[in-house]
Amino acid sequence: MSEQEKKHWNEGKRSAEEARGLLLENIAEGGGVFAEGRREGFHCIPIIGQIEGHYLLPEGQKATKYEQIIPLLVSLEEDEAVDGVLIILNTMGGDVEAGLALAEMIASMTKPTVSLVLGGGHSIGVPLATAAKHSLIVPSATMTVHPVRISGMVVGVPQSFRYMSEMQKRIVNFICRHSKATPEAVTELMMRPDQIATDCGSILEGAEAVECGIIDEVGGLDRALEVLREMSASTCKKDPKNKNKNNSYSKK
Repeated sequence: MSEQEKKHWNEGKRSAEEARGLLLENIAEGGGVFAEGRREGFHCIPIIGQIEGHYLLPEGQKATKYEQIIPLLVSLEEDEAVDGVLIILNTMGGDVEAGLALAEMIASMTKPTVSLVLGGGHSIGVPLATAAKHSLIVPSATMTVHPVRISGMVVGVPQSFRYMSEMQKRIVNFICRHSKATPEAVTELMMRPDQIATDCGSILEGAEAVECGIIDEVGGLDRALEVLREMSASTCKKDPKNKNKNNSYSKK
């Protein structure tokens, strides 16, 4: 290898390392990454650990901060370079109001959205998974469906129990509006006393979550990207004036 070839090779290596470093920095700071291919550009958002609400979680605990994800979703909705959003879930749940706020934001997006449950999509992670226009779960993942829980001081008056009941109804209604599940089926899963020790609720494996109608289908990353491409192509065909950067589907 000549000196000039070595120089070019080293420059290319440095450029690749800088690009990888920038990619990792974007993931750490923004909670997501933009993946651009020859056909389209998709943004991936991970929702992991516990969903943090109005109070900071202890150090050392992985968390998804809703005050970071909400403005990110707004920017993705307005970004013409983004053809679709992939939401990756591996969450134990967390703050109910914060999780429901994120779910409503995702559900109201006009961009194609696909959710993929890896590992677990527990508690408030269930409505987050159903919020996307299409939801998938890998065979080994699980989802825990249980009644609303609250921590801290609880005043033993009817108003407290009515608040919890109304919050639970909002969650059930959201899940059913954005999936094939019925309110009766979801409520029954929440109230089962025979699956979780010292608690009530249900733990659903991948295929069971699909059978219940909560998730659309069992699949992995390859299927999630395939669905996103199909949705992006359909969007381009419906709107010939689509201004997305890559509009190759409208040419077919």
